[in-house]
Amino acid sequence: MNFRSLEKTTKFGYLFFISYNGKKFHSFDENKKGDSIKKTVKGEFIRVLGELGITWAKGVQQGGRTDAMVSAKENILYINSNNKIDKLELKNKFNEKIKNLKILKIEKTLPNLAIPEMVIGRKYRYIYPKDKVLSSEIEILKRCEELTGTYDVSEFTDKKGKQLKEKIRSVEVSYENGELVFLGNSFMPKQVRIMSGYILTGEKKILPGKYLTLEKIIISKELEEIFIKEVNEISEENVLKVEKIKDVYIFYVSKNKKGEVIGKNASNIKKLRKKYGKIIIKTI
Repeated sequence: MNFRSLEKTTKFGYLFFISYNGKKFHSFDENKKGDSIKKTVKGEFIRVLGELGITWAKGVQQGGRTDAMVSAKENILYINSNNKIDKLELKNKFNEKIKNLKILKIEKTLPNLAIPEMVIGRKYRYIYPKDKVLSSEIEILKRCEELTGTYDVSEFTDKKGKQLKEKIRSVEVSYENGELVFLGNSFMPKQVRIMSGYILTGEKKILPGKYLTLEKIIISKELEEIFIKEVNEISEENVLKVEKIKDVYIFYVSKNKKGEVIGKNASNIKKLRKKYGKIIIKTI
C-alpha cells in the first residue's frame, strides 16, 4: 500500500495472536455445515467477534491450521475491518466472553495482506506420555537427526497430503527433556504427528493430536515492519491521536478541525512535516 492509499483507506488489517485448548474444540476451521454443536476455533472466534460488533471482509486468515485436538500457545488470525478498534478493550471483552480461546494481543497493520506468505516458521512441541514411548533415547536422537533437513516428506503425511503438488519441506527436529520439538517453514497434513510416531515408537503412525501444541508462529521482518504502532509522546494542537508505520506518522483529527491542522495554503502541515517527516492526516 502506497502513501496515498494509506491516506484514503478506512480499512485496516488486524492480527490476533491467540491461544487455545484444542481438546475443547471439534476442529480448527469453521463448520461450513452450520453445526452449532461442533465448536471450532475459527468458528468461535468469528462468533464472539460478531457479538462484539466487529465486522470484516474477505474472511479470516490464519498463520497455522492445526489438526483436531491440537492446542496452541500462539497462533495468528487476521481480518480486514473498517471498525475503529480499541485493541486493549476488544481483547479484554473477548476474553471475558469465552473459555479455552484467548486473545494474547492484537496488532494493527495494513489491509489485504496474504498472511500465510508472511509466516516464515512454525514451532510445534509433541509431549507423549513416557509409558507410551517405545524407543530408547539413543534411537530417538538418531531419528531426530535423520529427519532434520530439506527433502520430500510425503512418506510422513496422510492421503490428503500426498495429493499436494509441493512435497519438499524443511524441518529441524530436536529432543528436549523428553519432548519433541519441530521447527519448520511449513508442514504437510499430519506430518508432525506421523514423524513423532516414527521417532517415539519406530512406526510411521499418526499419534494423537491431544499431545501436540503449536508453540509459536514466526512472522517475517517484512510483516513486523508494517505494524501500526500508537505514539503517545507527540502532542500537537487539534491532533487527537498519533500512530506510526515505518517512517510515516498518522495524525487523527476531528472532521471539523482538519482544515485548521492543514492550515491556509497547507502552512501548518508543512511545519509539522518539517518537524516529523512524512505525515498522513485522517479524520475521526
